[in-house]
Amino acid sequence: MDVLFQNVRELVALAEKENKHISELMIEQEIMISGRSREAIMEQMDRNLTVMEEAIERGLKGVQSVTGLTGGDAVLIQNYIASGNSLSGELLLDAVSKAVATNEVNAAMGTICATPTAGSAGVVPGTLFAVKNKLNPTREQMIRYLFTSGAFGFVVANNASISGAAGGCQAEVGSAAAMAAAAIVEMAGGTPQQCAEGFAITLKNMLGLVCDPVAGLVEVPCVKRNAMGAANALVAADMALAGVTSRIPCDEVIGAMYRIGQSMSPNLKETARGGLAATPTGKAISKAIFDNGGLQSIKSLQ
Repeated sequence: MDVLFQNVRELVALAEKENKHISELMIEQEIMISGRSREAIMEQMDRNLTVMEEAIERGLKGVQSVTGLTGGDAVLIQNYIASGNSLSGELLLDAVSKAVATNEVNAAMGTICATPTAGSAGVVPGTLFAVKNKLNPTREQMIRYLFTSGAFGFVVANNASISGAAGGCQAEVGSAAAMAAAAIVEMAGGTPQQCAEGFAITLKNMLGLVCDPVAGLVEVPCVKRNAMGAANALVAADMALAGVTSRIPCDEVIGAMYRIGQSMSPNLKETARGGLAATPTGKAISKAIFDNGGLQSIKSLQ
């Protein structure tokens, strides 16, 4: 299969040579691979954007998962922002709350858009709809944000992994956060190289993150990891826009992530046999939820 780029080095070089945004190259690559028209591809991504927006709106109204393990935290964070007492700043906490809202909807069996996976679906939309209030992008610019994140996700998926079962949570939330950082940089007017720096800074600070879902469910600690991924993405994007660079090139960071995932114990890769899932509380939660052979609410068992 012919592609325009296979790694970040090629992606940035092509963007600089042709004086194009990374989002534009991803659109062109999608046209090449799928054989569909630009209009059809843009319309599909527009629909994805709508799904993301609706998930955030639903989550910010308050949802609860079947188990009762997650739900309502996005609302708590928004209320805290409104109090005026936050320490880390309104934009960052807004991104955190919207990332949480998305994953709370996912845990409540709602509709989300996997970016790149369901377990990491909150970071990209959470950051997008937070920076929207700061940068005032057009609808097309918001759609391009998703293409920029997709370009980097394409590289990770084809050179490493976006699967928690294969590479741990570094491959899921780590990749999602790095994708978001690159997209934030482009939307904020950064260069293609700065997008790559933002991606690298984010991912290398999430290397080694394990996938240890309590009771095997995409709730604890997954929802809060999306919150931290969103915060990481915003800080890394700011660093890149400030001119900070990663001493380790982006593609080498991706390669390191892949090798770390390969060396991880299976207990730390979505099996719920290690990490937080194996703590006394984690085991007790699992037993309570699955006692009597069926999925039950924690609250009904208390």
